[in-house]
Amino acid sequence: METKQVSRKLLVRLPIYLEYLKSLPESVINVSATRIARALGLGDVMVRKDLAKISNSGRRKLGYPRSTLIQDIESVLEIHSSVGVVVVGTGKMGQALLEYGAFEQAGLKLLAGFDLTPPEGKAAGKPIYTMDGLETFCRLYHVRIGIITVPERYAQRVCDRLVRCGVEAIWNFTAAELHVPQGVLVQNENLTLSLTMLRMQLENRKRPRELCS
Repeated sequence: METKQVSRKLLVRLPIYLEYLKSLPESVINVSATRIARALGLGDVMVRKDLAKISNSGRRKLGYPRSTLIQDIESVLEIHSSVGVVVVGTGKMGQALLEYGAFEQAGLKLLAGFDLTPPEGKAAGKPIYTMDGLETFCRLYHVRIGIITVPERYAQRVCDRLVRCGVEAIWNFTAAELHVPQGVLVQNENLTLSLTMLRMQLENRKRPRELCS
């Protein structure tokens, strides 16, 4: 089907819906938006609108055919045309990302990790190589996304290498502000900033109680 414009928030929720649908027993033929909402602790109206945007297979009182809904979500997420991904920096953060299996549900195939001094063995079956082989590997396997988890001072250097070997998008877990050519996408994940914002929200929520006491 021809889908409407899919928002970023909906793209975040679709893998959650997909995981739930695939967890249901094969005996479940149809599933309603209400059932999905209750199972996941989400708003009924929001789930109904989400599903209507990505699938026209819903029927009143019957809900959605589970198998068709799975196919529709996978089509939007382009699950079956997986994108190759490498992780540069295989410390604790890098290894945790390599071991995170849910990326496959979003159409992302983590192929390998790279580091100056890689740890011995593999991470969740993914090989870890030295930086010497980065360019050759990326070109050979047509890697399109690079995840950077190196120390901040090395981030731009790593980014430049990834871009030179054809990587089209960078997921940056460092605090460095990366400079890339036009057409290369960058998604920054500043964990310290996110945690600070969460702490500030907690403090702001406490203040009205303190004023009333």
